[in-house]
Amino acid sequence: MHKTLSKLLKDNKGLLVFIALMLIFRSAVADWNDVPTGSMKPTILEGDRILVNKLAYDVRLPFSQISLKRLADPARGDIIVFESAKAGNQLVKRVVGIPGDIVEMRNNRLLINGQALDYVALHSTDQGEDLIENLTGVQHSVRIKPGPQPLANFPPVTVPDEAYLALGDNRDNSADSRVIGFVPRHEIRGRAHHVLFSLNYGNYFLPRTNRFYHPI
Repeated sequence: MHKTLSKLLKDNKGLLVFIALMLIFRSAVADWNDVPTGSMKPTILEGDRILVNKLAYDVRLPFSQISLKRLADPARGDIIVFESAKAGNQLVKRVVGIPGDIVEMRNNRLLINGQALDYVALHSTDQGEDLIENLTGVQHSVRIKPGPQPLANFPPVTVPDEAYLALGDNRDNSADSRVIGFVPRHEIRGRAHHVLFSLNYGNYFLPRTNRFYHPI
């Protein structure tokens, strides 16, 4: 039995090394994540596989959450992937408030440090109205539903040190900082910047080729 195992390991040494290196790469350098919900519509769709840069903010010990070196901090507009202890799940949201910011929401419009953000209407769909939100220089799409919504307002809050306020782009269909509170810095695993590939859940899982390596 021992000889058979040794021979098997020797014969497949190259494959085993490749698998180990791939696991280390996905753990500490870059990974792809499935997006099963529509909380980031219209930016990210159900069925998108997003590419996550795990070196965007920290160099971490592989297979752990230990930060060996801090490289940068999340900025407003970044799409972050984080392991939420409160949600008990990995989430994908957009940073709208960094430490020290005072953030407020009135009727689904944000104010940051007392300044109301600019919004430009794009178009309306059966799922809501799509707008361009100018997040202090970072422009991106958001989707809101018409009429009163339970998460459309919150009073001014100050983002504490080592934490971030993160929202879904699909503002009325997202369990984000309005539900789980601020995102601790140590929970953030990386930054998403492209869709790697995409499958259309509503059309027999056929690939959406127009979304392959689509920037987000």
